[in-house]
Amino acid sequence: MSQIIVQAERLNLSYKNIRAVQDVSFSVKAGEVLAVIGANGSGKTSTIECVEGLRKPDSGTVRVFDKDPWTKRRDVYAKIGIQLQETEYPAKIRVEELCRLYAGFYERPADWEGLLSQMNLEEKRKRTVSKLSGGEKQRLSVLLALMGRPKLLILDELTTGLDPEVRQNMWETFRTIRENGVAILLVSHYLDEVEALADRMLYLEKGRQLFFGSQKEFRAWAEARIAPENRREGCSLEALYLQIVPKTTGITMEGIL
Repeated sequence: MSQIIVQAERLNLSYKNIRAVQDVSFSVKAGEVLAVIGANGSGKTSTIECVEGLRKPDSGTVRVFDKDPWTKRRDVYAKIGIQLQETEYPAKIRVEELCRLYAGFYERPADWEGLLSQMNLEEKRKRTVSKLSGGEKQRLSVLLALMGRPKLLILDELTTGLDPEVRQNMWETFRTIRENGVAILLVSHYLDEVEALADRMLYLEKGRQLFFGSQKEFRAWAEARIAPENRREGCSLEALYLQIVPKTTGITMEGIL
C-alpha cells in the first residue's frame, strides 16, 4: 500500500465573513497525482495554502508527512517543492546564478544542469531572469521546485504560457516523476492537463467539496448531474466539466457602444 503523503480532514477556513474552505477532506499518496479543480473563487488556493502551512485552518486537520505543516513548516519544507503561477526573482540575476543559489539550499540538490537541458533552458543559462519569456520563467520555476528532490510536488497552473509541444514534454516529465514515487498536487484550469496527468480529482465549488475520487468516478458523478438528452458519450473531461461548472456571465457590449 502506498504511503499517504497528505491527509486533510474536514478543513474549514474563513476570511471575515467569507467561508473560503468548507468541510474539505482528501488525501494524496506517494506516486499519485491529485488535481484540484474548480472555478475562480472555489477555494483551491486557500486549500493548498493550508497544505503548504501558509494558512492555519479554523478547524479540521491537515498532515503532510504525518506532520502539521503550520507548526512543523521547516520539517515539511525539506521534503516538498512548490511551483507557483507567479514568482518574482531578483531582476539582475542570471538563470545559472539562480540555479546555483537554490542548489545551495539543499544538502543533496538535483542536477540543475541536467534539468536546464530537460526544461529546454540550456541556451538561456547566461540570460538574466528578467529577460526570459513568460513560458521560460514558468519552466524555470518548475526546475527550481525540483531542486531539492522533493517527495511532494505542488504545482499551480503548471503549463500556463507554454506552447503545445512544451506542454506535452512537461507532462512526460511529470509522469516520470510520479513513477519515481513522488506525490503531485496539481492545481489547474486546463482540463486536458488534468485528464493527461491526474489519478484522482478534488472538485471544489464556492469553498465546498463536491467530489473527490478517480477520473472514472468523476465522469460517472458528473454525468449523473446532466440531463440525459444533454449527455455526450466519449466526450473529453473538459467538455464534461463545462456542463456542470456554474455558468459565469460573459462580456457584453452594453454600455460600451
